[in-house]
Amino acid sequence: METVTLTPKAQPELFIDAENITPDAFAGKSAAEIAGLSVFEGNQTQTLGQYFEVAGKAAATADETKIVIKGDVTKVKYIGMRMTGGEIVVEGSADMYVGAWMEGGRIRVKGNVDAFSGTGMKGGELEVDGNAGNYLGAAYRGDWRGMQAGTIRVHGNAGSDLGTFMNGGTIIVEGDVDVHVGTHAEGGTIIVKGNGKSKIGGQMVKGEIYVFGTIDVMMPGYVYREDVDLEVDGESARFALFEGDMGERHGKRKGQVIYGKIYQKY
Repeated sequence: METVTLTPKAQPELFIDAENITPDAFAGKSAAEIAGLSVFEGNQTQTLGQYFEVAGKAAATADETKIVIKGDVTKVKYIGMRMTGGEIVVEGSADMYVGAWMEGGRIRVKGNVDAFSGTGMKGGELEVDGNAGNYLGAAYRGDWRGMQAGTIRVHGNAGSDLGTFMNGGTIIVEGDVDVHVGTHAEGGTIIVKGNGKSKIGGQMVKGEIYVFGTIDVMMPGYVYREDVDLEVDGESARFALFEGDMGERHGKRKGQVIYGKIYQKY
């Protein structure tokens, strides 16, 4: 695997849209060619080389290309957007839309990420050592297609509206989450190892949410069914199973109604 290193120069005045920071866009290019790729600062088209020192070279394919960003890029959006393979490591924090609509490969951010990271994700892995902002793995505004496949793991906390319109894949938050988790979900798995607030699973018709800590307010559309012993993300425990959201229309499989499921650990 070949590695390209991006070292940030001085912070830009405005936020940068840098959807070309992907193994797909870098593949087959020299450092000079990568430095010439376009980015946008406000309504101005600039080059990647104006904001980063570029070193190393990319492999012939995205799968064999690794990108290392050495430092904080909290004013850079869209890192890894739509990537299909390879690897990105951010040795600091990043702005919004990290790994948005990504289809494959792996992204690790050693700091925090802002809102809409992993939005519409279709595959691959996104790991965040710090905290994630709102709308993690959710649908874009006005869209009904949230995360569809892949895995997101956040070692810290996550904001509100996590997994909105999610219909596949897995999101694991090892800390706490804010309100609105899995709203409108039609599939997928959300694991919260810390505490949740209110509006968990609102209008969810399919999928599973596991909460290891407390839930401030359980949605009234959920009904307790039974206690179950499960192994979740490597931890065995007893959970209370709730099914809902009873206010929504639900499909059937083999004559049985399919509900969204919330598991709360005892």
